[in-house]
Amino acid sequence: MELLIDHLETPIGLMRIVCDDLGNLRGTDWDDHEDRLLRFLKIHYGAAAQHLKRVKNPHGLSEVMRRYFEGDITAIDALPAENNGTEFQRDVWNELRRIPAGTTISYGQLAERIGRPTAVRAVGLANGSNPVGVVVPCHRVIGSNGKLTGYGGGLPRKEWLLRHEAQYSSPLFGRSAAATGT
Repeated sequence: MELLIDHLETPIGLMRIVCDDLGNLRGTDWDDHEDRLLRFLKIHYGAAAQHLKRVKNPHGLSEVMRRYFEGDITAIDALPAENNGTEFQRDVWNELRRIPAGTTISYGQLAERIGRPTAVRAVGLANGSNPVGVVVPCHRVIGSNGKLTGYGGGLPRKEWLLRHEAQYSSPLFGRSAAATGT
């Protein structure tokens, strides 16, 4: 497998976008968290992570991400994301993709959705280990008290992403997916 990397300037910082040679997203992270991204890639992809090939807009992924940051918040919904997490992590990450833009759910609600209602802490760890931030929208998960909690890119970015999505979706910001019936 060959890994391709591009950089995209966004309103909240430079984003690194990593995909494989087939166009599957394998990682996204912020430039100021490059070490975390490279560590993840090395753990999951070994030697392929040692030779990231710099490519402008690989498989059109950077352009789709740019459209998201410009307000087309559903542009990222169909992007292919593949990763080498555990079965449990992949269950969490797949469920994250079902949270509509402009809504939030709690870690407890996420645990219930994957059929593991007592695994709230494990869900939180899996959420925090998400290698494809924004596209696999871990930022849409909040504390049970409705407050913003941890985000690998920092809480200011999480808040920006939620406000951005709310601005371009229905007026759901501040309301949970549970309250809206989704």
